[in-house]
Amino acid sequence: MTDQAGATKPRRTFSTAFSAVYPLDVAKVERKGRTKDEQDTVIRWLTSFDEAQLAHHLEAATTFIEYLGQARLQAEAGAIKGVVCGVRVKEVANPLMRQIQMLDKPVDELAKGRAMDRVLRVRADG
Repeated sequence: MTDQAGATKPRRTFSTAFSAVYPLDVAKVERKGRTKDEQDTVIRWLTSFDEAQLAHHLEAATTFIEYLGQARLQAEAGAIKGVVCGVRVKEVANPLMRQIQMLDKPVDELAKGRAMDRVLRVRADG
């Protein structure tokens, strides 16, 4: 592997089941006074999956490679900036790792109490 921002070899994270991380994120947002439904809203917004598709991926133990490979990320996902695990999202060279961090960042924002319209990158001008 190269550095965090430019991994060239597959990471263990890529083959991790999305369903293994999901309950940890639910616990994190609930500890901070937010809800599982709010988290699901964020995830569905970013991936374009509906409720049934999200449930299917959780039940099927879909890996991040499969999960994000089937997702249609919102155009507004490009507005996701900031730092995840000490690395700027925009600087992550590996596209899959960048998408994983783009999924993690809004969940972190939700847990930190950010307003839902800001988490979902809703523009004030419509």
